[in-house]
Amino acid sequence: MALGNPIQFIQQTRAEISKIVWPTRREVILTTVMVFVMAALAAVFFALIDLAIRSGLQLLLGAFG
Repeated sequence: MALGNPIQFIQQTRAEISKIVWPTRREVILTTVMVFVMAALAAVFFALIDLAIRSGLQLLLGAFG
């Protein structure tokens, strides 16, 4: 693999960095809030599933135990 010109590499890197579009403060806040909301919904969902499975197992084991 041949090494390229370091100056050309730096120029290309600067050109690529200039294409970056940073999110606005509002976008960051909205995305963060959505992550917390989705995490909370997932936690509630899995807690309810866990409760249902535990109740079902207790019923099943109570009937045969």
